Amino acid sequence: MQKILVANRGEIALRVMRSAREMGIKTVAVYSDADRDALHVRYADEAVHIGEAPSSKSYLVGDKIIEACRKTGAEGIHPGYGFLSENAAFARQVREAGLILIGPSPEAMEVMGNKLSAKAAALKYNIPMVPGTEEAITDINDAKLRAVEVGFPILIKAAAGGGGKGMRIVESAADFEEQMQLAVSEAVSAFGDGSVFIERYVSSPRHIEIQVLGDSHGNIVHLFERDCSVQRRHQKVIEEAPSSVLTPEIRQQMGKCAVDVARSVNYTGAGTVEFIMDENLNFYFLEMNTRLQVEHPVSELITGIDLVKEQIRVARGEALSFKQEDLEINGHAIELRVYAEDPDNNFLPDIGTLQTYITPKGPGVRVDDGFEQGMEIPIYYDPMIAKLITYGKDRKEAVERMLRAIDEYQITGITTTLGFGKFVMQHEAFASGNFDTHFVKKYFTPGSLQNSTEDEAMIAALIMEKLLGEQHVSTANVVVNEEISNWVRNRRD
Repeated sequence: MQKILVANRGEIALRVMRSAREMGIKTVAVYSDADRDALHVRYADEAVHIGEAPSSKSYLVGDKIIEACRKTGAEGIHPGYGFLSENAAFARQVREAGLILIGPSPEAMEVMGNKLSAKAAALKYNIPMVPGTEEAITDINDAKLRAVEVGFPILIKAAAGGGGKGMRIVESAADFEEQMQLAVSEAVSAFGDGSVFIERYVSSPRHIEIQVLGDSHGNIVHLFERDCSVQRRHQKVIEEAPSSVLTPEIRQQMGKCAVDVARSVNYTGAGTVEFIMDENLNFYFLEMNTRLQVEHPVSELITGIDLVKEQIRVARGEALSFKQEDLEINGHAIELRVYAEDPDNNFLPDIGTLQTYITPKGPGVRVDDGFEQGMEIPIYYDPMIAKLITYGKDRKEAVERMLRAIDEYQITGITTTLGFGKFVMQHEAFASGNFDTHFVKKYFTPGSLQNSTEDEAMIAALIMEKLLGEQHVSTANVVVNEEISNWVRNRRD
């Protein structure tokens, strides 16, 4: 492949294009009306307009993507994540058009795109499963009996689901039928598929996922784990690699299971096998995402592997250039998703103009973004502005660098999750590694960030008072909640 089209936008489009450029590959951007001036459009060698701002009229229209390939002579398509990245019908359309999808086969997508067929594939290799049903529920009474056997509380989950949709926690048999109907209705509305199944509810779960890579020559490796347990609305906000709780033995077991799951569908390219882990470090297969993950940079930093380049090489038909024994964990990496959201208002999305936008720099800091100062956050797409990633020789240094990077990151005009990231980094539960997917529910409440800001202002005022006191100056006019500049705080007379 000498030219690829990136069927995406924002930071992931730029991230793919940069690796392609390093490989000497030309890139084609596609863009909607909302993205005419986007950075990925300016960065690419060529750009093709594909429609109106709503993704249903642009980024989700496979015919327009393929037509853009024909216009520009692009031989391959990198779908990034989201949009058409896990759409088996689109993958077939690409293949039938004589183009190369930089991703897995449509058959692998289909199997892993449904939680029940994914479980069936994984069971061939005896992968640990959460106790529950292995097929869709067709008889509510039978399902209720099975739920009693498994033991309450249980989870009702949509087979085609994701992001917490079509998912219900049931505390008792008396609530089962009502929650079942609600889950089915939500699944039909969200996915057009009302199939649901049940699992035992793991009360204090860690969300651990394993990065895998496979080629068309039968080689499959894993690039260790990521801990993605800090979430809001069942969606990740902070990820780190490696996990602070895995032992080498458990890491090896999970890695083998992830490779076996990928092998069950002859997987090619980059993918992620997700597990749920209980408080006793027992792990169970959750699902497989058949694409590059948002949080892939933390795996890249601890292994030194450029996952996008590997995707492209695999799509070209090349064999992986390394074996499992060649891979090792070096250091620690943490990623904070910088969303245009208000954490103090239930993480509701915010829109507006980036009046100030200055990114942090320095050792161990990486920012993957798709915006610059003066740009607007569009209402049509995911509200993520950037991914802030820090790397250190160990977890402590990665956290310290994250705190420094958050302080250096300047964004005004919209509310973001930067303050929430700082709250997490400084929280004892995160520092100790003793946390799970209920972190937000347990520790974060509306007003938490405001209280934290007031505490910092008080400390700053006390420092100022000390400085002034040493110079025998009256402190009567010091205002407690007024921010003290770093220049004043750090000056030396």
